[in-house]
Amino acid sequence: MRQLDTAQIEALKLQGNSAEDWNNILVGANFSTHNIHNCHFGGCVEIEGEVVLRNSTISNYHICYGAKVISVTSLECRHYTTFGNGVEVYAVNDNEGRSVAIHSALTAQTAYIEAMYRHRKDLICALKSQTEEYAKLVGATMGNIGRNSQIVGAKFIREVNVGNNVTIDGASLLENGTLLDGAHIGVDVIATDFIAAENSTIDRGTTVGHCFVGENVVLSNNFSAHHSLFFAGSQLENGEASAIFAGPYTVSFHKSSLLIAGLFSFFNAGSGTNQSNHLFKSGAIHQSVHRRGCKFASNGYVMSPAAEGEFTLVMGRHTKHHDTQLFPFSYLLERGGISTLLPGYGLRSYGTVRDVTKWPQRDKRTVKRDNINYEEFNPLLAYKAIKAIETLNTLLEQQGDGEVLHYNNTQIKPAMAKRGIALYELYITAAIGQMLQDGEAEPTFGAWADVAGQFVACQYLETLLDNFTTTENLVAQLNDFAHNYTNHAHGWAMGALARRLGKTPTTEEVEKAVNNGKEALTALRKMTDADRDSEFGLAMRVGYGVDSNEQQTIDADFSAVHGLDV
Repeated sequence: MRQLDTAQIEALKLQGNSAEDWNNILVGANFSTHNIHNCHFGGCVEIEGEVVLRNSTISNYHICYGAKVISVTSLECRHYTTFGNGVEVYAVNDNEGRSVAIHSALTAQTAYIEAMYRHRKDLICALKSQTEEYAKLVGATMGNIGRNSQIVGAKFIREVNVGNNVTIDGASLLENGTLLDGAHIGVDVIATDFIAAENSTIDRGTTVGHCFVGENVVLSNNFSAHHSLFFAGSQLENGEASAIFAGPYTVSFHKSSLLIAGLFSFFNAGSGTNQSNHLFKSGAIHQSVHRRGCKFASNGYVMSPAAEGEFTLVMGRHTKHHDTQLFPFSYLLERGGISTLLPGYGLRSYGTVRDVTKWPQRDKRTVKRDNINYEEFNPLLAYKAIKAIETLNTLLEQQGDGEVLHYNNTQIKPAMAKRGIALYELYITAAIGQMLQDGEAEPTFGAWADVAGQFVACQYLETLLDNFTTTENLVAQLNDFAHNYTNHAHGWAMGALARRLGKTPTTEEVEKAVNNGKEALTALRKMTDADRDSEFGLAMRVGYGVDSNEQQTIDADFSAVHGLDV
């Protein structure tokens, strides 16, 4: 970089530009004054090569080749800053007890560990210390506008680092943040103390404060977010989030929805979704856990603390602090103020099948900083299904065939418990068969964890955390496990089969398990296909062919709308 020569300074003045001190304007070898008009420069400004700067006030920024800054009220770095790195986000719980220090290299997995493993105090101290060191490395008194980035019609951009190919179009206020490559910030956005990852979008009047917005996340249409983390592929509009950990593909579209103080993942919030996080005693100290694939029906309500198993559909209002984490694929219904559990019932639902197939199709990430497992049949859920069967059998033995069984502040009808056992058995058989088809590994057996989208064997995770050295190494080890997931899953299935047989399975027994798995999968699909077909039956055709009483016309209209008239 070099100072402007006299001719360049005069050319800039003639084009309506001014500066506090022209000696503090440094330029690159290919600098041209051609596209710089009506700008005021304060402090130190560094300009690489060809850029477009018009009608803007710029202070203490480095502007890279190909960047455009047009009609910006103020682009300034007023003091030393770490550009949002090191900001503490009080996720999951409104108190700082699960705070995560965000930074530009944050992944869903490391954030999950920092938030959810607080009992490992030395680990948490080490993670936060390394984030502090990272923040110091990126701290500066000058901001950066990356190559080919465009800032148009924005008002105030203060202490914000902008990566390459970023678009800022009409934002109201951006302060103390980082925008990584390909991020898009739209009209009337207010964002403070934040980091927006690659190809993320914050748009249309959205307000963000103390947040990490992950890769390909979309926050739009006046959405409001405070002290929250959003990871890969999540999309939230209109509503509000406060103190949440939104794992991959968390979705909310309704103005009346509030996600607060909880752990979410692959979550779908119906209109009016709400969770109370305090009981008017000690304040907002409570939290909820809504595991992978949970859905809240319209006006679904949960009073924290509470927790549901994976792929649970929640309907009604639940105030008794239920814990159904052991029962995936369930329905949790409110009947007369009582939380009623239908264990495994979701295995009959086509909605579950649609969910597990749509998520990988929507994965448009380029960097893929978060590890995500999409497998429907996996060790985590198969192990839980095994434990669910054991628990249901115990409940039936202990409580008999009375009117209801009682479990963790829910009620289960004995007939539903028996039905759940049969459904879980089908799932386990299908899962073992599916996982045995690929990979190769020694038999293992035990619980797995869903670490913000990544399936990891609990024993592996505990060993990894016991031997923690650096965040980079932790990420590398988790990436290695993800890369070898198929082998790990195969090993678990071999161990599960050996446990069922009471011995090491032979080649023939493995082949039989694979065939049994295919049969079980066929049985499950018959149920889910029937559920899907029910949506196209006569009862669902109400309101079609509105100006005709002829069934033929009604059917034709229905078929046309749903693309059935092939």
